[in-house]
Amino acid sequence: MANAPHGEAPLRADAARNRERILQAAEVVLAEKGADASFDEIAKRAKVGIGTLYRRFPTRESLLAAISDERLLALSRTSLARDDRLSPTASIRAFAGELVDHVIHCRGLAASLGAVMKSGTPGCHASREEARRLLLRAQDTGAVRRDVSVDDLVCMVTAISLAIEQDGTDPSRTSHRVDLFLDGIAAR
Repeated sequence: MANAPHGEAPLRADAARNRERILQAAEVVLAEKGADASFDEIAKRAKVGIGTLYRRFPTRESLLAAISDERLLALSRTSLARDDRLSPTASIRAFAGELVDHVIHCRGLAASLGAVMKSGTPGCHASREEARRLLLRAQDTGAVRRDVSVDDLVCMVTAISLAIEQDGTDPSRTSHRVDLFLDGIAAR
């Protein structure tokens, strides 16, 4: 039996192959059409029945979380690896910018980011924990106000991602927008 998604029983080999085909097809379709792309189209592209897709991913958020999982794990590992080279403020700025870059990779993901980040997949859990660690580190040094939460950071990433997505802003302005937000939550 193949490795299972987080919290599930191990998958039979055919079920694991179907899951992988669904994820690969979804990645392509969502990149082309955005996060509200048809599940029917994803199932057709994966060459599985719509029931198989819904059995593996009962909600759009569960599919988006599964697609995001590896990227979010990598983002969290990268953040931890550079910890000793960056100040607490620079670390949280870099992480937030990279999270925005991830979100805008899949047009439409921003609208579901809050639910996706709470889905409990390993990547979502790791990125929330890394955000919490970075935030506490910045708060402990007095760089960020104590009343700022991880959910506030997710809200900021969502807002910046939506702005880029909806107004066609050049993604190179991401760091400017992250700076504006983080300057706004700086401890005085």
